[in-house]
Amino acid sequence: MADHTSATDEGEAGGDEAGDDGTATPEIDLPGEAFDAVLDALDDLDPGDPLRFEGFSVARDGEGAYALVENSPPKPLTERELHEALAERAPAVTDWYTFERVVGEFGPRRAFLRWIEDADGETVAARYAALAAGIERAWGELKITATVTDRGERRYDVRHADDAGVPVDELDAHEDPLDARELVTYDEKGRYRPLKTAPSLADGWVFPDLGPRDLYETVETIYPATVANWHREREGELDVTHWRETMERQSGIYGVVKTWDRGEGYEHVNWVAEACCDDSQCLKRREWEYDDETDLDVDGGDGVFPCREPCSVVVSAARKWTRLESEQPRTYEFELTPSEKEQVEDIIDAVADGRTDEIREADTKEGANRYRARFLRAKLFDDEGNLGGVPTEPDEE
Repeated sequence: MADHTSATDEGEAGGDEAGDDGTATPEIDLPGEAFDAVLDALDDLDPGDPLRFEGFSVARDGEGAYALVENSPPKPLTERELHEALAERAPAVTDWYTFERVVGEFGPRRAFLRWIEDADGETVAARYAALAAGIERAWGELKITATVTDRGERRYDVRHADDAGVPVDELDAHEDPLDARELVTYDEKGRYRPLKTAPSLADGWVFPDLGPRDLYETVETIYPATVANWHREREGELDVTHWRETMERQSGIYGVVKTWDRGEGYEHVNWVAEACCDDSQCLKRREWEYDDETDLDVDGGDGVFPCREPCSVVVSAARKWTRLESEQPRTYEFELTPSEKEQVEDIIDAVADGRTDEIREADTKEGANRYRARFLRAKLFDDEGNLGGVPTEPDEE
């Protein structure tokens, strides 16, 4: 007999009566639509071909009679008896129904939903026990909580990780995955977010009761293409486009970035990656390098989903830096006290790390304190705004 591949064939073993922590598997009522799906699946199989679940299988002979196989010779069943047998094994049946019929085809969505509950590593009994208590997963700044109903249906709560434990009625609740488009547009200060994977997602909202398909759409709306690229990477099919290839295909106003590569090494790309691709700036894990043969010296980050090529934010920034780095260096002379030099360094660090809002106005020990910065400006800038009274262009003297 030819085997029929089902969701529960993907690495799952025979069922237990409880989860690994001793939590009992919840009581599950077999929905009529799940039973009908089993009958439809058997109709699509050749007589004698098994429909496999975790721990058992069912088949139909050429006369329309059903048989249950469970570590023993087949047991003939009527349709009524088949329903009773499947109802007794409702967790395994509803698990099959969820992934085969509700979720559907193999691909990023199915892989992501199975990953949430470790469906390729845990038994149905262990997963249903865990789902009854709630399985939590992190995806960027999201916290996803998966649960199961008494009919074996998956439900998902999606919110900002900062809102973990906050009651639903204290958050702005949503049902439509497309609502997420507005949530990701601006940060908590109302500033536009050009990079959707930046760690600047505003909190205060929740999608408290999503089904499997709506969960996938919500996550992909908040973090576009992250699940798809994560899946490609897991399948060994992630197509990475490195820096040189990306820059060589730029045209128009962005074509200038090609002039930055003059065969003088790739230190400038290290600077770009350190500035734009650090975990503090982007939640993706950078997989692109300088070229196929040359890795960058900067760490790619620890994000769960990969970055397969320099994004539009990197390209746009690189265009500006290409022009700035084309300038010839000059020597300027300033007089700074040691403390003033350290203060300039503190200011640059605070701005680069986005810490300026964390520095209290009363904390004048901090070099990037607003009052200390204003004092330094009052002392060192002339009426034209030149540091130390030294103009930027020599002819301005």
